[in-house]
Amino acid sequence: MSLRFREAAVTGALAAAVLGLAPQASASAAPQPPAATAEVTAAARQAAGTPDTLATLSRFFAREGKVSLAAAQPRIEGETIPVHHLSAEFVAGKAGAPVARLEFLASRAVSSDGQQAALWTAKTAAGWQVVNIATGDDEFRYAGLGAAKLPGGTVFREPQIDAWYVAGGERVLPLDEDAVAAVGGDGTTLGAYRARVAKAYGDKLPGSAYAKGGKAGGYAPTPAAGSASGFAVVGLGAGALTLALATALLTLRRPRRT
Repeated sequence: MSLRFREAAVTGALAAAVLGLAPQASASAAPQPPAATAEVTAAARQAAGTPDTLATLSRFFAREGKVSLAAAQPRIEGETIPVHHLSAEFVAGKAGAPVARLEFLASRAVSSDGQQAALWTAKTAAGWQVVNIATGDDEFRYAGLGAAKLPGGTVFREPQIDAWYVAGGERVLPLDEDAVAAVGGDGTTLGAYRARVAKAYGDKLPGSAYAKGGKAGGYAPTPAAGSASGFAVVGLGAGALTLALATALLTLRRPRRT
């Protein structure tokens, strides 16, 4: 797990527990749309910009004393973008399954002192809601890198190793060092990538001995506000996953970046 992901997981739990976000497990009640249409993107962005969300962001940015609550003045900047994760159906070899599926939509939040965060917005049983706040700008940075490296491709994350890729046609190209370690600097074919993830995760799909034994829960199949949720708890969505991971990570000292 990379440094940034560890920080995001811990921060996400603090956002939920301390800053007053809605209980994240509720996000698991509704499947995500198959694609980020204009209507879906508009609904996600509207949820990200509500007065309640902005008030929560003020507390988030002020949590370590970097800026005062009154001076934070958070704003939503730029486009709301889709974020895709490796698809369990692709891992299982389901005919026609895409390599990745929509996990949530991300909106960039910026405070008056320049702090940045990503608001993860997902469809829940109660409608579109912000299910997590993550530090940094990974979602937006890798979206830009992917668009430059393979225009028209799908940028996605393999959450089990925190690797980012862009896929298009029959190619899967790496976007970060974790992905380079997995598929090499020149990337790989779609078929070779599926063979790799099937070998790595195929025995952890729902119904496997791994999942039935409760060993970190197996791989979430289809669901839920954020679907492919690593190997945390089967059926939890993106927000609930972050909370589950953070529960285990809160005992660790959060590293500081220079």
